Formats: sequence, C-alpha cells, structure tokens
Amino acid sequence: MKLRIDIQQQLGAFTLDAQVNAGAGTTVVFGRSGSGKTSLINAIAGLSTPQNGRITLGDRVLFDAVQGINMPVHQRRIGYVFQDARLFPHLNVAQNLEFGARFASTPPSPAEHARLIEVLGISALLKRRPAALSGGEKQRVALGRALLSAPELLLLDEPLAALDEARKQEILPYLERLRAEGGPPMIYVTHDMSEIVRLADGLTVMRDGRCVVQGLAEDVLADPANMQLIGVQDAGALLRGVISHHGTDGLSTIRLSASELTVPHIDAAIGQSVRLRLRAQDVILSLSRPVGLSSQNALEAQITEIQQGSGPGVAIALHSGADRLIARITARALKQMQLSVGQKVWAIVKANALPPAAIANANGEHPKRA
Repeated sequence: MKLRIDIQQQLGAFTLDAQVNAGAGTTVVFGRSGSGKTSLINAIAGLSTPQNGRITLGDRVLFDAVQGINMPVHQRRIGYVFQDARLFPHLNVAQNLEFGARFASTPPSPAEHARLIEVLGISALLKRRPAALSGGEKQRVALGRALLSAPELLLLDEPLAALDEARKQEILPYLERLRAEGGPPMIYVTHDMSEIVRLADGLTVMRDGRCVVQGLAEDVLADPANMQLIGVQDAGALLRGVISHHGTDGLSTIRLSASELTVPHIDAAIGQSVRLRLRAQDVILSLSRPVGLSSQNALEAQITEIQQGSGPGVAIALHSGADRLIARITARALKQMQLSVGQKVWAIVKANALPPAAIANANGEHPKRA
C-alpha cells in the first residue's frame, strides 16, 4: 500500500510544503518541535485541509485540490494514535475498543478481536475506565482501538513521548510485533532516535514545514550531509549484524560484514540478526591498527566522503566491508592526520559506547540488555 503526498498548506504564519512517498513497513517522520510533523499527519488523516496538492493511498484519492476531492475522515480507513491516547472517559476499555471496530469496513471476527486483546495484554483491563489506567495501558488500548478499525494505514503521533522509560518499554514490543507480522503500514512521528533504531524502515526528516530528506533509514543516517538535520549528538549509522558469541566476561560479539563488534551482553540467541546504532561521536579514527588501547573494537575502513560542518566539526563517511559508518572529528584532527577520500583508516569504538537502546533485532524485537 503506497502513500503519496504532495501538499501545500498555510497554517497561520507556518507553511507546510511536503512531498512524501511511503510504502510498506514503518516510515518514521523525524524532526525538531515545530518542524511540521503533526501538521503533516493531520492532513493525511483529514483532520486539516491543505489549500493545494494531492494525497493518495494505494489507488484511492484521499485529497485532490484540483478535482475538489476531500474524503471525510471516517471514510479514509486510517487509524490514528495520538500522544495523549484520547480514550473516551465515560466508556470502559471494552467499549472504547468496540467504538474502533464500528469503523471497520469488515468488522473483525470474535477470534480476531480476542487475539488483538491478547497480543496487547489488555484482557484484564476490559472493565476499567481510562481514569483507572496507567499511561502505558492507555496507549495500548488506544492502539487496539485504532487497529480494530481495520485501517489501511496507521498514524502514530509521538505515542510514547508522554511516557517514562518503563512505560515506553511496555509499548514498543507491541509496535515491533505489529511491524514484524505484516500489520498495516505505519507513519510514526518521533524525535527519539532510539525509536528509529527499533521501528524505522523508511525515514523522512522534516524542517520548517518541508521534508528535506527521505529514504531508507540506513541510507539517510549514513549520509554525513544529514548530520546537522539529525543533530550532531544523535547522528550515527545503522548497522546490521548477527550475534556470534557470548563471553563469560559479560560481553557479546556481533559479526558484521567484514569485522566484529564487542558489546555489553545481549540476552538473545547466537545467530540472531540485529541492527544497531553507532553514534558518530563514539567513533575515533586511527591511521594504523591500534595497539595497547582498552577499546575492544577496531574496524578497518575506507573514507568515502568528508563533510565540513559550519563549526569546528567534520563528518567522515566510512565503509567497512558492506557496512557504512560515520565519524565526527575536529577540523584540526582532519588537518593533522591529512585524511582524504579513499584513505584506509581504523575506526575505534569502545565496547560500552552503544547505549542501552542502541540494539534491536533486525525484525524489530528488542533484545534485553544485561
């Protein structure tokens, strides 16, 4: 199911001018507050009306300014999970879920209804009202209500932003399972890089009402030209690997395309595919293979691009086998080391440089960290 967007909308002093192409899986819309993320998905849902442009979902035209088409919200077959859940306070959980099912073009069977309740772990909550639920429980119910409407597309507007870390870890596995089991395509709005690692297939970055870059998450994050858009503290590459060893000293080994990474123990089986985020600021470059360092990781790599920042920093794009990395160093270091495109270097990474949320199974499930 392909979503195509090309719209222009004036919202007071703010201008939304967005072009997006999103396919199956999860497309994450990322950007700073005020960049237009929520305005974009409100237009997709029909909660606001652009002045110009066109929105299509598969072969259905949801909006076309020239043809005068503006499909009503309830006919768009789009589920929407808001940041604050927005459950009906006068209805209990079961009744909130039933409300979502009313909008399904084909009502879910009792078996499908029961399975969703089981998957979301909300069977014990059915008689409770929203006031008696925790934040994480409310979001699970809101997700269930949206899914019971049998949507062709699911919109999620920072659904975890108001939750603490424990509640986030309560919700993410359900979203990961939905993605892994072929649920409806998702447009997922967030400013949290750890959620991108766990959920993103595609990535769209917004700034000042425009979609300034989009593509596969690995491609967008591996491009040093995007470092300022992502933020220098969060910028880094997504790598794919396979767990190859668990040591008795509390460390695990991940096999990459041409080398290995040692990381704090991951509670997942040997042979499990994972993807991980390696931040640019955690990569140190050396002209020779390091000797006598405490770091457990040294990856042989080749410089493929050098991007000068507006300040003292420089972004260095690297290939290590088929894997792409980014290193962030100073312009002074670049000059002292006389680095150039095509040069061979060693990328050094501390074993504990990977933050707790930096590793996820390649199919979305999040391994436990010791």
